[in-house]
Amino acid sequence: MLSIFKNVSSSNVIYISLTRLLRTKYYIRQFRNEEVTVPKRFKTWVQNCPNKVAISYKDEEWTYEELDTFSNKVANVLLNCGLKVGDEISLFMTPKPEYVGFWLGAAKTGIITALINTNQKDETLLHSITTVNSKAVIFGNELQQSIKQIYETIRENKNIQLFCYGDFDSKTLPVKNMNRLIEDSSDDDPVHLDNGKFTDRLFYVYTSGTTGMPKAVIIKHSRYLYLSSVVRNLLLLRDDDVVYTVIPLYHMAGGCIGTGLCLVWGNSIVIRSSFSASNFWKDCVKYKCTIAQYVGELCRYLLLQPKSEFDSTHKVRLMFGNGLRPNIWKEFQERFQIETIGEFYGASEGNSNVINMDNTVGSCGFISQLLPGRITDFFFPVSLIRVNEETGEAIRGPDGLCVRCQPNQCGEFIGKIVKEDPTREFDGYLNTEATNKKIIRDVYRKGDMYFRSGDLLYLDQFGYVFFKDRTGDTYRWKGENVSTTEVEEVISKIIKHRDCIVYGVEIPGCEGRAGMVAIAGDTTVEMDKLYIKLGNKLPKYAIPVFVRLTEKIELTGTFKMSKTVLQKQAFNPTITDDQIFVIDTNKNGYVKMDRYLYEDIINSQLTF
Repeated sequence: MLSIFKNVSSSNVIYISLTRLLRTKYYIRQFRNEEVTVPKRFKTWVQNCPNKVAISYKDEEWTYEELDTFSNKVANVLLNCGLKVGDEISLFMTPKPEYVGFWLGAAKTGIITALINTNQKDETLLHSITTVNSKAVIFGNELQQSIKQIYETIRENKNIQLFCYGDFDSKTLPVKNMNRLIEDSSDDDPVHLDNGKFTDRLFYVYTSGTTGMPKAVIIKHSRYLYLSSVVRNLLLLRDDDVVYTVIPLYHMAGGCIGTGLCLVWGNSIVIRSSFSASNFWKDCVKYKCTIAQYVGELCRYLLLQPKSEFDSTHKVRLMFGNGLRPNIWKEFQERFQIETIGEFYGASEGNSNVINMDNTVGSCGFISQLLPGRITDFFFPVSLIRVNEETGEAIRGPDGLCVRCQPNQCGEFIGKIVKEDPTREFDGYLNTEATNKKIIRDVYRKGDMYFRSGDLLYLDQFGYVFFKDRTGDTYRWKGENVSTTEVEEVISKIIKHRDCIVYGVEIPGCEGRAGMVAIAGDTTVEMDKLYIKLGNKLPKYAIPVFVRLTEKIELTGTFKMSKTVLQKQAFNPTITDDQIFVIDTNKNGYVKMDRYLYEDIINSQLTF
């Protein structure tokens, strides 16, 4: 009976998806035919509703007309300073209305802006500025210390102009005063406003850089217009919706989708300089928000807050984003009375996205299993292919083609590349070699090309897909594949949603990688009870061999926990003050690691 119901439900999802997707494609085709760019589309809102609030920030309200005026002034400043169409600049600033005004003003002149992660410093910051051909850097005074660290190196490059927005000491930092230049600038439309093309580059965002230096991802006007249109049309946002986003504006979710709903679709947005769990719902009430964005661990941090009247007095009916874990989904939705969760999946640099439109708990989207493969590929050109979960290599059949995942299988998410189709193009990175590494050929037919996401998703029998892990994060132990995400969800419940992160570490003489978990916060975890609870919830091979208790786990700018340093330090107790424990099967529990025990493990004196 459940199967019949689910098949009917799947048919409804297919119908809903098709109709909303076709509506989106209609708009994109119209944008392409009319050579619409982001500044041109923004101008329609300036003309139609100049006094409507575009961006709210603290106690400031910027109307569409005010944002237009500011961005015009920015555009004319850049032109007067010698920059021209096709030049590239870097923007290094915390979220504020002016942030949008700076890259929008640059776009009005055909200048491409690199949106720099505000957490970057020293060599990484310098790399991000110079990996594009930056002719100028605009930075906020709140980040001037980071600029001072690399100032001398930048100054050696005579072609890079430096502009500071906000108060600064010109004696210690001799750069141009952007406030003064804007004040003296014309607010007329720049001469290049109408010359932009739908397929021109708009800006660059950067990968997180967890496996090397950050890579610049190309975002064209076409992609910006498409992504904001997908969210607007597939999740049925209304003209009067007010969108709350605390996601950094250098990130795709905040800087492209969040601002896109404002610039492309006329929705008022509310931004913050940084995320505050204690003020999240207060802000939603204050600004009368009806939509909110989330990313990474944000929802879990909201659940950890003490209950308050603001949990239910807000008017938010829809939250959308990625990273809401299935183990807290229902609790989150019920406590905060959120009518709809729009969990989606997609990579910043990718051409493939799916989205949950029917509130199926834990799902990040849907791939039809009722329609034949070729029809599905036409309407929904995304799929899952079988891969070696440890190496990430695609599994191919006797014909040399990839193997499509069947229901109840896990595989890598891929998207078909179709040139000159803005919904399917893969623009990739500035680095051609890095771009080519993300393309897989001869997938279902000789000569076809697909974008590789590098992520493992699970496909159920009805077509719903669920995020499982990053390829490379899944590790093999005792001859079994272990999903870090699945183990994290189990441990998170046991420790009441505190921060924890699971990763694989190598042990000399052992095949594969052993599981290790870092738990943040209270360092008085009862290890015996933890071991027993893990044994009740996980198969033996999935129980972490090592446990590390630490004060905090480093977060990325988008509230994702970073395992890079933890994985490098592994289980060596001599390079950290954190307590580390190792499993002792003879005692059916964990014992504290010391230097002698560590040496025994390294010298293969202990077996696992």
